[in-house]
Amino acid sequence: MNDMQSPDAKKKFVREKFSSISGRYDLLNSLLSLQIDRYWRWRTTRLLRAFPDGWVLDLCAGTLPLALELTRQAEARRVLAVDFCEDMLRAGAGALPDDNRRDRIVPVCGDGEVIPAPSGMFWGCTVAFGVRNLSRTLQGLREMHRILRPSGKLLILEFSRPTNPIVKPIYTFYLNRVLPVIAGLISGDKEAYQYLASSIAAFYEPEELLAMMREAGFATATRLPLTFGIVSIYIGIKE
Repeated sequence: MNDMQSPDAKKKFVREKFSSISGRYDLLNSLLSLQIDRYWRWRTTRLLRAFPDGWVLDLCAGTLPLALELTRQAEARRVLAVDFCEDMLRAGAGALPDDNRRDRIVPVCGDGEVIPAPSGMFWGCTVAFGVRNLSRTLQGLREMHRILRPSGKLLILEFSRPTNPIVKPIYTFYLNRVLPVIAGLISGDKEAYQYLASSIAAFYEPEELLAMMREAGFATATRLPLTFGIVSIYIGIKE
């Protein structure tokens, strides 16, 4: 990861890595998380139940699993799914179910730091495991704030580092030793999952990210840890 010294270099690296694993990304997520990732997405999207219709932005949408859950939970909801890796979006769009959700999910290739949408358009904005990949985090958070309506809600689902003395060493060993090997064998790109482990280790502490959300303009910023703190949902409310 030495070639990721600048924001642009990081962006290029991340796009290439996700492109290389796009075809098996969903399979690997379910396998490596023991399918707990479905529960994490369900918990996240349930926090938008106050906004059952209108538009939601799913940023860093990848292969669209969160967009699918958003539209499954609310039949009048529409989702603009934005990701900067076109191969990931293509893989997700090609696997959409043959029902009305196909018409309610609009995939768009775009940059999360310059969101291709008008200000104040969305009641909700979701980001699942994507904030770590932004090269300019504060800029991305400011864009998320910009596109939300007043009283709109930002939900960031992101890996965190458990502090439980029993869980922490087991999780660290799995993340750094087991996951890259298994994922590399299945995906053919071990480096992509070595990046996953290193990016989690280098990511902000929860209070740092919450402070950045407040700096970006969110009047309220709170955290909901899940599964022993392996992941967290960060919740921001725009005034």
